[in-house]
Amino acid sequence: MLRLSLLLLVGPLDALRVAVTGAGGQTGQHAFRKLLALPEFEPVGIVRSEESKAALVKSGVPADAVTVADVTDGAAIAAALAGCDALIIGTSAKPAPSGETDESTGRPIFGFPNGQPEAVDWLGQKSQIDGAKAAGAIHVVLCSSMGGTDPGNMLNALGRESLPDGSTKGGDILLWKRKAEKYLIDSGVPFTIVHPGGLLNEPGGKRQLVLGVDDERTVGERSIPREDVAEVLVQALRIPAYRGRSFDLRSMNEGEGAVTTDFAALLDELGGRDCDYSLGKMA
Repeated sequence: MLRLSLLLLVGPLDALRVAVTGAGGQTGQHAFRKLLALPEFEPVGIVRSEESKAALVKSGVPADAVTVADVTDGAAIAAALAGCDALIIGTSAKPAPSGETDESTGRPIFGFPNGQPEAVDWLGQKSQIDGAKAAGAIHVVLCSSMGGTDPGNMLNALGRESLPDGSTKGGDILLWKRKAEKYLIDSGVPFTIVHPGGLLNEPGGKRQLVLGVDDERTVGERSIPREDVAEVLVQALRIPAYRGRSFDLRSMNEGEGAVTTDFAALLDELGGRDCDYSLGKMA
């Protein structure tokens, strides 16, 4: 009776308080909403602007479940993480067409209007990892990207500018992401690193998921719905075996194979393997 009374007053006694950065974005928002629907979690969505917070609240998210903080501001993110038990890092620099065209190729030139990869994917993620360490070495689940073993991946060219002296600046998003991943691994903080393939805006829960390492592709596609990525991020908090792991995440086409429902068994596909950070390069 006492436990029931406490549950009615304050919710589940053992609910994990989980911060989700990038909660106003796409994949991060899917993860945030999944956590909101599960009584075992007490999620806090971290967004970068009051406008993003207002949009979430307007959609039905409780205002007290959302906080505004700049992930590149170490003090602000540390304050936002105080009292949390885990962190899902869902932030990423987002490329967009600049309106200009490359005269040599005829292709549109992309930039990063809301922050270059160095600022968002390296310094921003570094500050989040440091904040997680200050909060008591809480479990960090990092949503990164496939492609990190190939420095020549086309994604690295987005937003990169050539300078008169022959050097370049900007871009290199996968190199900065990989640097943040290695920083997390070396930090001593409990971690899970997920490298999704190409992200699809399609419903989740309808495909067989495939795990791998080092950008391998033996079966399945190099893509996956965002909702399925979010589900794996959440399951990494629920299943202890996901701690200390770094892996790629893809899916079969809808209708191929059996829809993944057992996420502990999914991890067994790796056979104990993890991504090898001696491959590729970092910024």
